Amino acid sequence: MLKPMALEWEQIIVDSADPVALGRWWAEALGWVVVDESEEIIEIRPEPDRMPGLLFVPVAEGKTSKNRLHPDFRPDDQEAEVARLLSLGARRVDTVQDEQHWVTLLDPEGNEFCVLGERKS
Repeated sequence: MLKPMALEWEQIIVDSADPVALGRWWAEALGWVVVDESEEIIEIRPEPDRMPGLLFVPVAEGKTSKNRLHPDFRPDDQEAEVARLLSLGARRVDTVQDEQHWVTLLDPEGNEFCVLGERKS
């Protein structure tokens, strides 16, 4: 039997046209802290010594299609959290339908993420 490798999830890399601005937006949206920043990159984490984090790096090309990976968040109050994120500059992709228990939003650079509703038992 193969033993799994000991891996620690360090971070997710986010390609960005303006990494510092986008990283600061996500830090505010998530309530995370900036742990590293230069003119071109920014890294944020839930707390300075807690991982995983998000590392925003520059890329020349813009976003051209739907993300292949996106985060889902489950807040205590979906409606209030969606309103808060919209006030920070997120944009709504769609509306909640009867069978759909999430709201898809876009960050300032158009990256999708979902705000989930109450967990169904």
